[in-house]
Amino acid sequence: MLGIPSHMGSPKAGFPTPCQAMGLPRPFRHDSAGTVDFMQQQRNRIDLTGRDYTAIYALSDIHGCYDEMVEAERRIVEDARSLPGRKLLMYLGDYVDRGPRSGDVLTHLCAPPPESFDRHALCGNHDDVFLHFLDDPDANIHWLEFGARPTLASYGIDARHMLFDLGYSIEKLRDTVLEAMPAAHIDLLRSLAVAVIFGSTLFVHAGIQPGIALSEQTDEDLMWIREPFLSGGPQLPLLVIHGHTPSSHPIFGLSRIGIDTAVSMGGTLTILKIADGKQTILPLI
Repeated sequence: MLGIPSHMGSPKAGFPTPCQAMGLPRPFRHDSAGTVDFMQQQRNRIDLTGRDYTAIYALSDIHGCYDEMVEAERRIVEDARSLPGRKLLMYLGDYVDRGPRSGDVLTHLCAPPPESFDRHALCGNHDDVFLHFLDDPDANIHWLEFGARPTLASYGIDARHMLFDLGYSIEKLRDTVLEAMPAAHIDLLRSLAVAVIFGSTLFVHAGIQPGIALSEQTDEDLMWIREPFLSGGPQLPLLVIHGHTPSSHPIFGLSRIGIDTAVSMGGTLTILKIADGKQTILPLI
């Protein structure tokens, strides 16, 4: 731990539509970019229902593991080679912290997706806290105890040296980070949506409050929740695909699939494939 000095301050038969099921008074509203206008929300939610994807691939909790992410995309492209039409690549958040190459991960996500793929990247709690630190370092100094040192190191910044040896203030550290980061990385962090829905499948980072309409879910719910979601499932006519809670293997729970398999802690990077109405895990090579 860094030890900050104390002086530094399509729905199943019989189910209602997703909009009805989640208590929305009207269908999702789209702007030209496909983002959904929810009242009292800070981050976008995106509705892809009706898009013609022959397969969806999802992975989560990259945590700076750039090499594993690139290899996963290579495997996805190879698996999808024989599939016609467009495919969807879903990243479920937590691109920074813990692993060694957070900056490279963000650079990759700023680049175009593989040919014949659409790609949507969701916001994880680590990504959100990092951005809050950049906006208000005094109020979000706890990020430095949240796996931040490898993220800063990926931009050539030694936080311990700056704070303890050089006596920099937390604001000066933040300013140094902003100088080192490409503007595109900050723009990406600000643009990340917090949920994508595709028919009766919902993609989020962490989960949802069980039985609560999606219009009432806060960004904090979608990026941070564990219980009671992990035990009770969504309690809505949805299949929720999520990360956030690490496990040694993918979890096929109650109307939920958890795919955080702790790649930054010695695990693997799980790839979930959805095609022909089935959910499968791409085998490890």
